[in-house]
Amino acid sequence: MVRPIRHSTEDHVRAHVFLCMLAYYVEWHMRKALAPVLFDDEQLDELRMRRDPVAAAKLSISAKQKKKTQMTEDGYPVHSFDTLLEELGTRCKNRCRINLGGKGHVYYEATEFTPFQRRVFQLLDLFPVKNI
Repeated sequence: MVRPIRHSTEDHVRAHVFLCMLAYYVEWHMRKALAPVLFDDEQLDELRMRRDPVAAAKLSISAKQKKKTQMTEDGYPVHSFDTLLEELGTRCKNRCRINLGGKGHVYYEATEFTPFQRRVFQLLDLFPVKNI
């Protein structure tokens, strides 16, 4: 959300608006790429070209199917954008420490991808991904 803006200088306000618009742009691209696992209608753009612009929009058959079954064609649960981000938020990088002979050895280990997280990363064209 762009408002409220609690900045006092023109540069800070410009930076704030720029970051908000950048976030909206990134979200728009993510929604396009992730439409197969979201409740969003994957065929919206092609249906928009063929339908009457004044008539009420109708869901595509695939969108109706996702809404009815709550499952994607791949067999994963359909998500809203917010629940998808929650699901992806479970992936993390853990800092581990082993005490060997008085010397602490530190290493980092990432959690394993769930099959659904792997699918999302494939849709975003981020796979194969090095350990994050």
